[in-house]
Amino acid sequence: MDHPTVIHAVDHAVFAPEKMGKATLFSSPRLLVGLNAFEPGQAHALHAHAGMDKVYHVLAGDGVFLLDGRELPMRAGDLLVAPDGVPHGVRNTSTSRLVVLAVLAPGAHGG
Repeated sequence: MDHPTVIHAVDHAVFAPEKMGKATLFSSPRLLVGLNAFEPGQAHALHAHAGMDKVYHVLAGDGVFLLDGRELPMRAGDLLVAPDGVPHGVRNTSTSRLVVLAVLAPGAHGG
């Protein structure tokens, strides 16, 4: 994808029957922008990133944000910031698809 360009992110969601789908919209040493796409019942297990902050923005659907010991309801329009080292994840608890924009900084190759 050439940048800068206007992106309708949901159009790039990749769904898979066996596990959460992922799509990268932009990647640099400073920033990673991707989509996590969940069929009903799918989850991204609790995990943490060393040296990276993460923002989740719910684009479509609803479910729960997983945080260390807590589950917080989420729906389209909601945003969660998971700072460096904070355990986080997502679960689609609904009967429809869920699409979450994930922004990480620094990017996967940054430092």
